[in-house]
Amino acid sequence: MKWVVAALAVALGGCASVKDLEQSPETLSVISGKSPQDYVQCVQTRLADSRGPLQVERQGNEIRVIVPQKLSDSSPAAVLNVSERSSGSAIKLHERLNNFPLRLSDVKNAATECISK
Repeated sequence: MKWVVAALAVALGGCASVKDLEQSPETLSVISGKSPQDYVQCVQTRLADSRGPLQVERQGNEIRVIVPQKLSDSSPAAVLNVSERSSGSAIKLHERLNNFPLRLSDVKNAATECISK
């Protein structure tokens, strides 16, 4: 029981920067036939009800989407890097607490569902 309380404290507390998240192992690394703009629009639509406003940054031929935490808009829960490829886009998802089995799955689900839809 004590480990559950400790795990919840870690899950709800603490913060990670975008740089920290991008240094963590990828939760998802895939290629989509969609353009980066279409893919990002799909993810924004799917997360509109469950997350606060996403921060979208363009960097050359890459779009970075910073997803806020559910309980706090001050630190990111996930970072999606969407790069343009000749036939679509390459997508890399980095999530906070990526190896914590009880983390929320709405971001990964949205990222996965938008690959081909």
